[in-house]
Amino acid sequence: MSLIKSISGIRGTIGGGSGEGLGGVDIVKFTAAYAEFIRRHNSNARKIVVGRDARLSGNMVSHLVMGTLMSMGFDVINIGLASTPTTEVAVTGLDADGGIIITASHNPVQWNALKLLNNKGEFLNDAEGKVVIAIAEKEDFRFAEVFDLGKELKDETWAMRHIEMVKNLPLVDCDAISKANFTVAVDAVNSVGGIVIPQLLRELGVKNVIELNCEPNGKFAHTPEPIPENLTQISDLMKDGKADVGFVVDPDVDRLAIVMENGEMFVEEYTLVAVAAYVLSKTPGSTVSNLSSSRALRDVTEKYGCSYTAAAVGEVNVVTKMKEAGAIIGGEGNGGVIYPELHYGRDALVGVALFLTLLAKEGKKVSELKATYPQYAIAKNKIQLTPDIDVDAILEAVKEKFANEKITDIDGVKIDFPDSWVHLRKSNTEPIIRIYSEAETMEKADRLAEDIKSVIASL
Repeated sequence: MSLIKSISGIRGTIGGGSGEGLGGVDIVKFTAAYAEFIRRHNSNARKIVVGRDARLSGNMVSHLVMGTLMSMGFDVINIGLASTPTTEVAVTGLDADGGIIITASHNPVQWNALKLLNNKGEFLNDAEGKVVIAIAEKEDFRFAEVFDLGKELKDETWAMRHIEMVKNLPLVDCDAISKANFTVAVDAVNSVGGIVIPQLLRELGVKNVIELNCEPNGKFAHTPEPIPENLTQISDLMKDGKADVGFVVDPDVDRLAIVMENGEMFVEEYTLVAVAAYVLSKTPGSTVSNLSSSRALRDVTEKYGCSYTAAAVGEVNVVTKMKEAGAIIGGEGNGGVIYPELHYGRDALVGVALFLTLLAKEGKKVSELKATYPQYAIAKNKIQLTPDIDVDAILEAVKEKFANEKITDIDGVKIDFPDSWVHLRKSNTEPIIRIYSEAETMEKADRLAEDIKSVIASL
């Protein structure tokens, strides 16, 4: 059993004893702590939005979360099955005091999580998250008296409202998309993407939609992280020439992977690169991505005479840096596009709409479009953690060994070589060390990762 408390929320496997995983007691305790945190920041706070993905434990967790919030004196606006970005825009649209998204994102079906939002529909930062955790550990909260209990209000209109917001973005061209007459395949891994992405596509003007795993029953048809090794079904379909482009989202629809017309992966790193290139061509400005993301975004940004900045991994860190830099677009190399024109959150709906507009206006095949961007290959490896592994000591030793190279240590250790880089960091969402490496070819990227693994093994 696992329970992870981090900048990415309270995440764990369902079941077990208190503190072993994300059991009922843990759900109540951390939800109450969050409610207490919100109340301390605003004594008049009264309204919290709750949305969830379709995973098997979602209904159970949502009942516990909503009941706890009401017992703390908050009215709950239950928006039902909803993506993470939909819940984010609902918080601001409803002028709520915060929001909880019940989703473990890309984690397997055994997992669930509480993602905690402020009144701007943005994730709590690291310091705020630590306050919530401290309140939970001390159980420093009080439940409301009977006449002060909150109530549940249902509002399941937000998926369509979100779609309308995306359609109305100035850089989204529904007429161009409709005239292109695309056939689009969608793999939504049996979660809320199966509701919202096909609906979005039809609203954008796509008449031919092929749906794979779009029934939101929570029985994930494959490992839900949208990376190449998990996307064989849609890849095989695309190889048969049945669609112009394929879109794959994770269970909470904040990450977007693209499959080319020949069945090959566009590669999730290039989702942000392509969308950013389109945005920069129309509205020049600065960009931001995290340290584990491809250099291609930096290269594309500089091509348009604009500036690029790297942030620590984690959506809240990227958003903070974007605000500091006044960035017009940013995100993460896992397929997460953040477009402040709509809101400060990773949003696969925005990614789909902007990419289809780009594809329609360019008149190219997806593979031809990919060839126009700087070509890098990124290898994503990981080392499973055990209790006896001292991650900090390993990272410090790696820094010392490569002291003559350019080192960035705002988040783990990133080593920049002239024609490649490698980034080691402890995951916020799984008990692993992530090792990301990028070079001109996958062979070189893999070799770099193996060299680093050997260094770690020797330690």
